[in-house]
Amino acid sequence: MSYNFDPNQNYHSFIDNNTEPLVFIHGVGLDHKMWDTQVNTLKDYSIITYDLLGHGRTPYNKEEITLNDFSDQLDYLLKFLKIGKINLVGFSLGSLVALDFASKFQDKLKSLTVIGTTYKRTAEQRALVIERFEQAKLNKPISKQALKRWFTDKYLNDHPEIYDQFIKILTKNGEDHLNFLKAYKLFAYHQDNIDIIKSIKAKTLVMTGSGDSGSTVEMSKTLSDDLINSSFIEINNGKHLCSIECSDDVNMNLKKFIND
Repeated sequence: MSYNFDPNQNYHSFIDNNTEPLVFIHGVGLDHKMWDTQVNTLKDYSIITYDLLGHGRTPYNKEEITLNDFSDQLDYLLKFLKIGKINLVGFSLGSLVALDFASKFQDKLKSLTVIGTTYKRTAEQRALVIERFEQAKLNKPISKQALKRWFTDKYLNDHPEIYDQFIKILTKNGEDHLNFLKAYKLFAYHQDNIDIIKSIKAKTLVMTGSGDSGSTVEMSKTLSDDLINSSFIEINNGKHLCSIECSDDVNMNLKKFIND
């Protein structure tokens, strides 16, 4: 595995197995390492993981950030690596980026997969996300209760190291915290453009965990119904980060979808 900085300092990893790459986009506040279980399992595929603008080791110094900024970042990275078509996979905020990218660069997609996506949030659901964004401004230590939205109690009890890992990733200071807030604000206040969603032609898989309270099964089913060429899979016993907790199920379904 090689780690590189392109001329814009966009941090990425590229495993080249001479196949159309799987490109993974992480969620807000995280970085490319959230996809380690996918990277370690899907070894027959070329894989690209990278840090979104203002995350991990990719810098960002503008006052605000938009989905267009994130889509342009990915487009630039693909041009830098001289890659034509990809299988694109996004999680949470990364799913919103993936959908935006798909609407603008349809000729570059072989397939699209979105995991844990918000869609057509109710006023109450939006208010809860905005409340969490306001709390994030205070930059208090992450509680174990917060991680219970992402993982089941059983998983956290069986994997006590997960709490320490995510505390380390999610604890932000200085410029990192400011960039986190820019991305979190974008996520919290995002308004779905239904016309754009209905314009996406790529073969799409929508997945979410059965216990995901923020990116619900109902949201994902509705999104799948609004997409032209989409199927939906519910990951049983998973919450928001089912890609980690239920990685076997997620990876199996992803592999089957790409190979069909």
